[in-house]
Amino acid sequence: MRKYDHLFHAYIQGIILIGFALLILGLVITGNIVYYIAPMMMPFIYFAMITFFLLGIVQIFRSTKKDSEHDTSCQCDHDHQIKGPAPVKLLIYSIFILPILFGFIIPDKALDSSIAANRGIQYGSGLGINQASAQTSVKEDGEENSLARAEAFLEDPEAYLSSLEQFSDDYIEEGHNPYELESFYDEDWFNEYYDELAQELSKESIITVTDRNYLDVMTVLDLYLDQFIGKEIEILGFAFRELDFTENQIVVARFSITCCTADAGVYGTLVESEEARHYDEDTWIYVTGTIDRGEYNDFIIPVIKDASITEVDQPDSPYVYPSYY
Repeated sequence: MRKYDHLFHAYIQGIILIGFALLILGLVITGNIVYYIAPMMMPFIYFAMITFFLLGIVQIFRSTKKDSEHDTSCQCDHDHQIKGPAPVKLLIYSIFILPILFGFIIPDKALDSSIAANRGIQYGSGLGINQASAQTSVKEDGEENSLARAEAFLEDPEAYLSSLEQFSDDYIEEGHNPYELESFYDEDWFNEYYDELAQELSKESIITVTDRNYLDVMTVLDLYLDQFIGKEIEILGFAFRELDFTENQIVVARFSITCCTADAGVYGTLVESEEARHYDEDTWIYVTGTIDRGEYNDFIIPVIKDASITEVDQPDSPYVYPSYY
């Protein structure tokens, strides 16, 4: 029976770890890491890169030891061998090697309209869509529990939240509970924050939507749309079309991520302009126009009308992030 080569496997494992470190380093140096990770996650990325590199060096150093030294270096009484014939071992290593190879070979690019079509786009901040969906949701067995809960919340939010807290109290000990709904959502703070922001934006001659305020402006337009009808706006994003759009309709959209692309959501604003027909999906466009009230799929949404559209280059950071960044 062929003896298991600990040194060879330690060397391969070290190369794999260093490969992951180099892949991360390459993404950081090129700046393409922004396609996958939100800025607030970068400290963890640096930590992972350094850890992979150090562990890889340790494994390669171990592979230079004599076989007898390696056999006696671990006294844990566990078998660390990779079981099975050579094809099985190759398959196991390929699970780690292929992602490294693909990471270096496949070009990095931002999420595009094909992803937006699969995930669905939220017009404005999505508040209206979500609320309406909650009001019409029905359980598959026919019980309209979701509808009843939504109606109860809309009729008396404070009483509804109180009932949830009372329900929670039946399952927890007395004292402070960090998982109470109030810990996640403070209605007074929410209203006050967007109230003040709406007042600030209403004083501007032109509402400029930036990467930093994108989600906040979308929320303000949802909450106070009537207050901004007729106001000029300028916004940047990639072009997207629904299947039922007319030639003069297009969406200027952005992906928002909190942690990484796995939690990405798509937020867009409907644009109506004769120029819309000239722009293909995924083209980055700069739109200026007038805010108006529109309707799509029976929902009231902000619409940019009489818009002027200009093709632009993709920004260095194609995504937008929550304002607390």
